[in-house]
Amino acid sequence: MAQPAEIEEKPGADLEEHPAAPKKSPLKLILILVVIMAVLGGGGFLAWKKVVAPMLSAKGKLETAGGETKAGTDSAEAALLGPIFVLDPFIVNLAGDNGRRFLKITMDLELGEVKLKEELDRRLPQVRDTILVLLSSKTYEDIESVQGKFKLREEITGRVNSYLQSGKVKKIYFTEFVVQ
Repeated sequence: MAQPAEIEEKPGADLEEHPAAPKKSPLKLILILVVIMAVLGGGGFLAWKKVVAPMLSAKGKLETAGGETKAGTDSAEAALLGPIFVLDPFIVNLAGDNGRRFLKITMDLELGEVKLKEELDRRLPQVRDTILVLLSSKTYEDIESVQGKFKLREEITGRVNSYLQSGKVKKIYFTEFVVQ
């Protein structure tokens, strides 16, 4: 009878069938982590420069029309826009309703001339006072409609211009208008 063939086992046979996973170099891992950190750091820096820093520096500063314009705005339109003076928000109780309603309003003043910024800086307490008195004299019914907001804008412009000597405020822009 025939004898079954013996299977020879080679000492390295298992290794050939299941090759060992190549060793990962810690240097390669560190290099990948450094690249990822550099990319994230660069992205954070760009986000800070483009988003956060302009928001922090815009408060109370003068921006000229020749400066940065928002994406999508017409350059001819931006050239017509005068210097902008940003006022801090106003929060006042409205007249009537026994003080149950209040108005939070933020506005920017478009100036006729750049030199007017210095005068506004000097007269800021007077300007804020006259605006606060005017706003607190208004009722909800006075300012709830679009026409009421336009009228309020004209009244504020007139009162602010009455204090100014070196130029005039061309227009007022409400950037926040909340009644509660």
